[in-house]
Amino acid sequence: MTRRFSALFLTALLGLGLHTPGQAQTPTPPPSGSTTPALQQPSSTAQVQAAPLTLNGVLTLLRQSPGWQSADLTYRAAQLALDSARTRAGLSLSVGVDSSLVKVPWDTGEWKGSASLNVSAALNVLPWSPAREAVRSAERALSASAVTLRDNRATLTIQAAQAFAGARSAVTGLAQADAQLALSARLRAVADEQRSQNLITEEAVLERQAALESAQAAREKAARGVTLAAAQLTRVLGQPLTLPTDLRSLGGLPTLNPSNDLNTLLARALNARPEIARAEVSLADAQAALAAAQRNARLPDLTAGIRAGQLSDGQGGSGRVVSGSLNAKTGVLGVQASIPLKDTGDIPGGVTLSLSGTYTLLGGAAAGELAQAVQGLQQAQLGLSTARQGVELDVRTRLSGYKDELGGLTSLQTALTRAQTALASARARVDAGLATPLDVSQAELGVMQAQNALDAQNAAVALAALQLLQATGELDPVLLGQLPALPTTPAPAQVSPPPSPGATPVPPPTEPSPSTETSGGQP
Repeated sequence: MTRRFSALFLTALLGLGLHTPGQAQTPTPPPSGSTTPALQQPSSTAQVQAAPLTLNGVLTLLRQSPGWQSADLTYRAAQLALDSARTRAGLSLSVGVDSSLVKVPWDTGEWKGSASLNVSAALNVLPWSPAREAVRSAERALSASAVTLRDNRATLTIQAAQAFAGARSAVTGLAQADAQLALSARLRAVADEQRSQNLITEEAVLERQAALESAQAAREKAARGVTLAAAQLTRVLGQPLTLPTDLRSLGGLPTLNPSNDLNTLLARALNARPEIARAEVSLADAQAALAAAQRNARLPDLTAGIRAGQLSDGQGGSGRVVSGSLNAKTGVLGVQASIPLKDTGDIPGGVTLSLSGTYTLLGGAAAGELAQAVQGLQQAQLGLSTARQGVELDVRTRLSGYKDELGGLTSLQTALTRAQTALASARARVDAGLATPLDVSQAELGVMQAQNALDAQNAAVALAALQLLQATGELDPVLLGQLPALPTTPAPAQVSPPPSPGATPVPPPTEPSPSTETSGGQP
């Protein structure tokens, strides 16, 4: 019996030197010397439990965040710009009144007044008219804006996922710091008892005291981490949140399995990234500007006109007249009808045809505009090439980061297995009378630390997968809400007059409830 007691006492002494440093995060006041705190003692600040918090709920709240609404408004602005361009390119109708007072001759004539009602209409009929080109430019801008909207939502989704993962890590760190503090308090109490029996030195007691103070500081740091994590979620979501103190009330991150084939990822990214879409729009605009400059340099400014009706009464007046004109450069067809507001008498009818044109031989700006358009096209081509290179580098970087995070799982899984084996061994030694409950408590803390490290690495893998999917434009649309259909735009080709506008406006996007239960990228 004496030998068994000596063995147990020796084991307890060895246990005093095996303290595990607290790893991160949260403060409770030191327990009194008369009570021994439990290993999983709950935080004193967690008396009021917050509602369960899941990534699904976070993404639902994200739909009302200022960032999400700002992205929607930016897309809506592009829609309104297209509507405005179409209105300007459509039929315009105006009404006016002309009046005059004439006295001929000056000394013996009589004052004669006339008034007429004028109705004018104008329509851009030629495909190269500036108004119709503005419509095509606005349509291209709307297509790029749709891609940008998707990317903005993906960025906000990843920010929300990162903030949620940070909240999980903070709550986990708080629980781990509580466990470390409880164990340090127990070891400190044992040290006091052993010192009272003169079994250990004062240095050993001070070492236990330093470990306890370190655990208290770690817990205070962990509590501040929880506060900061809640503030980060509040910043992303735009509304305050209270984090639950029980890790079981926090959901997990989605399990995503992006493709590892670099060529496939690059092909998807080149078709979905907003940088590419904006560069292609700039290139198409530059091509259109070059076509317009070439046309202005070659074609004279021609205007054909016709006037029919009661053209003149011999005294400068006219009766009912209808006129029309077409300008070859602006592509605008104008029609005007003039109706007198009083009887003008019998005025003979007739018709007038006119054709006018000008061509600048020297001193015009056409040559300079053409040179600027050529330079603008070259810059747009370089911009598209640079954007593609940047996207390719980003995809390679994200893929490498995802593989790095994925590679760190194996060793942490092995470490968890080792900690679980050590816990089972400690319990077996206690049953055999070769160890104390403190050994089991230390082994339990080791399992908690290994499990937390593995969970943190799994979260890092999930976030790296989300970032890779964003880089390739494949982030699950269920996470992003309903998006407008992205138009299929052909690659920029040869310079030629673009087709006439005819696309219909894209309806404003709506957001269904998100779901994180599906895995994988965008189908």
